[in-house]
This record gives sequence, C-alpha cells and structure tokens, in this order.
Amino acid sequence: MPQQLVKNLGVTPAERYLQRLCEKTFLSLWSYAGLYRDQRSRPQGEGKELCDLLVVFENTVLIFSDKHCCFPRTGNIRQDWQRWFRRAILKSAEQAWGAERWIREHPARVFLNSACTKRFPFSLPTNPEVHLLAVAHDVAPRCREQLGGSGSLMFRSDLQGIPAHLATDAPIFTVGDLDCNRTFVHVLDDTSLDILMRTVDTIADFVAYLSKKIRFLRSRPVFAAGEEELLAFYLKRMNADDQHDFVTEGGLDGVWFLEGLWEAFESNPQRLAQIEADRPSYSWDRLIETFSRNAMAGTHHFPLPDGLQATERIMRFMARESRTRRRVLARSLLEMIATTPDQARRTRVGSPSLPGDPFYVFLLIPRGSESYDDYRRVRLEWLYAACQITKLKCPEALDIVGIATETGSGLQTRSEDAVYFDARAWSEANAEEARELREKLELLTNTKEFHWTEKEYPDIVTDDAFKVSGEGRNKPCPCGSGKKWKKCHGKP
Repeated sequence: MPQQLVKNLGVTPAERYLQRLCEKTFLSLWSYAGLYRDQRSRPQGEGKELCDLLVVFENTVLIFSDKHCCFPRTGNIRQDWQRWFRRAILKSAEQAWGAERWIREHPARVFLNSACTKRFPFSLPTNPEVHLLAVAHDVAPRCREQLGGSGSLMFRSDLQGIPAHLATDAPIFTVGDLDCNRTFVHVLDDTSLDILMRTVDTIADFVAYLSKKIRFLRSRPVFAAGEEELLAFYLKRMNADDQHDFVTEGGLDGVWFLEGLWEAFESNPQRLAQIEADRPSYSWDRLIETFSRNAMAGTHHFPLPDGLQATERIMRFMARESRTRRRVLARSLLEMIATTPDQARRTRVGSPSLPGDPFYVFLLIPRGSESYDDYRRVRLEWLYAACQITKLKCPEALDIVGIATETGSGLQTRSEDAVYFDARAWSEANAEEARELREKLELLTNTKEFHWTEKEYPDIVTDDAFKVSGEGRNKPCPCGSGKKWKKCHGKP
C-alpha cells in the first residue's frame, strides 16, 4: 500500500490563506506549511517551528514568514508604526533568516511534524537559491487611512539596515533593505501579497520577478509607491533576451515609481486580453494537481516504483513552464480532445520553446470492450512507446514527457497517465526497438509536431477583423484560438 503524505494546515486564518495562495501559485506538491527543525538540545519530541511556509522547487527555496499583528491606535502614528514594524516585519525577517541558515546548514533535518518523526519528503538542495518573504498583515487599512491609495507599503532602497528603519525620523509605512549584508527580505502586506501571487502565478514567473527585483533594487536608489507599481513596470518592459525586466533609460541616478502604474496596467485592454487568453492555461495547473494529489494520497491507478519522488520528477517538468507556455500546451491538448472523433486514436508531439525544455507527447486512446484495468495498462504501454518513437523522430530530444487520456470531449469522468522518458542513453538497439514499435502499432507514422507562436499580450482584435470572405475563411482566426476562421468566429 503506497504511503500517504499528510501535510500540515496553517494554524491561523492568515496562515491558511497564505497556504491556499501558495498552493494555487506554486502547486501543492511543492508548498508546505508548518515545518519543524529538530533542536537536539531540546527534549525529544519538541521540534521548533522552522517557518510558516516553505516552497521547494528544484534548486529554488522560498521561505515565508507570516505575522498577523494588530496595528496599534495610541494616537501617535509614528509610535504605532514602529511598534507594529518590530512585531510584524522584524520578527518575520529574523525567522526567515534563521530558517535560511538552518536549511543551508542542516538540509536533512527538516520535518513535517513537531515530533520530528516525519522527514520532509524530498531532498533539500545543498546550495539553494533562497528567497525570503515576510508577510505582514493588518497594515493596509491604516496605510490607506493615513496616505490614501491602495494601502500597499512604500519602498525606498536608500533606507538600509534595521537602525535606519527604527530611527526617530524614519518614514512611516515605508520599508527598505533590512540588511544589505544578508539575503534580501521581500516585505508584503495584504494588498501586495494578493496582487503579486495572483499575477505572477507560476514558480517560473514568480522567481524571475523576485530575482530581477533584488538585482534592480540593490543597484541604485529606487523609490516605489508600492510593490504593485514595481510589478507593473516590470511586466511592461523586456530586456535584450526578450524577458521581463526592470529596463530603464541609461544614466539615471535614481528611479521613482509613482502611484498609478498598476492601475493603468490592470485596466489596459491588452492586459485584459491576456487574462482572458490565459484561462485555458489553468487546466494545465489542474492536471498537475490531479497527479500530485493522487501521488500524495497513494491513489494512483498504477503507482510508480519510486512513488512520490517519481511523480514529482514528472510533474516538475510540467510545473517549470511559464503561464504563457502553459497556455500553449493546455490549448493544444484541449483542442486535440475537442476535435478527435470519439472512437479515434490520436497522437501529438509538442516541441520545446527553449533549449533544454522537454518534448511533450499527447496521446488519446478510446475505451473499448476490455476491462478498465486492461485499458489503462495498454494505454500506458502505448504512451511509453510513443515517447520512444518521439526520440526516433526527434534525435535532439533529451527529456520527453508523455500524457495520455481517453478520447472523447463529452466524458463525465476522465483519467490521465503521465510518464517521463530519459532519452540521453540512446543506442542503436533502442532505435531499432522504436522502429519496430512504430510499424507494429502504426504510431506517429503520419503526424506533425505543433509549433505555436504565442504573444503574452494578445493583439486587440476589433469587430472588423472578423469580417472575412473567400480564401480568408481557411486562415487562422484573428482571435488567436489556433482554429481556422470558418471553424471559429466564422461559424454561422
């Protein structure tokens, strides 16, 4: 019987909310609340809390410290701010720095329970890329009351060190670099937490933003009216590698991000079009979650030999993908399901968008008269064979992820299989086996790889763009669906 993985829930409502946000953004297989460290100087069974939430994905570690401290009302706003700052932000930062130190020094001594009998399910990296996030609640209403705006804390990069934050003339509702000699601590309030987690909502997009933000803030004087203003600027600019970045004009002594950037970004028609275009991408997230939750509960139809670790390896490839890339993959799979006749078999191969990314093989096989177990077993064998044949067709492929499901768009229930094929050790004998499988199964004998060019921010299409006639009826629909116009917006 496969062993179940039982995760902790946050203790407070704020911690449980943070956990829900993190599981939505980083997905449940990589997000863990309420971890402990085994303090050997303490009595047995009394582990000490490590942090409020830990995200571990490949070499990246995100450490969250969550504090819900009531903002005082003594009538002295400066005194109230500094008291709250000490309890909410400084304590969070100290906990985060302590958790980082422990993980770097004792990666094998992290546990899921206070008795320290259930180890963290995966090996922690020995030299991780660590990001620290202090989540401080109950400040946004007072910030709006005093300063107006969104309630997000302001940022000043020239405010450096804890003494500077606690000085009598230190600005209120403003944070800077808490310690320039230690790992940067991102301070998030209720407003900025929601905006950030719901906007850059994949591990790839989130970590890219944090990394470039740190580099930018520690390179020059920066003032920002809130985290969301920094985020809006970042999402509107691209660097020479066609990646989002804090690209500014040369020769600037400092940069000010005034209020209003986020509001303008959020209401921009292309941003609204992006949100709409991203909707299919969340089916990719749900697919990862389905496999992950079955692995953690021990309910896979065919458990993998290495259990949870094997599932995590497969899902890791899928979770590496950015939101825009997930949009492409999900749309391809959904379109394939929707357009394949109920009793037909179909296979599709997706090429990587960047070197080093995996190839994907999507396989649809209809149910027959055989038993359900036999159907699932045969489908899994076909999926492995499809991955082998993909290597034959694409010799450059190193990592191949296969996903199989039933044919049929109107099914009430659906099952999925996922496999990983490591194509590095490939011999002539392997190639010959793949050729035999291709002929025997008539698999991938007449298929095309799909290469879709996807704009992160879709072009805004006016009504006139849909007025097509003649040969234009067979061209791609201007809405970006990937279908021909006559089968999309050109339908009667």
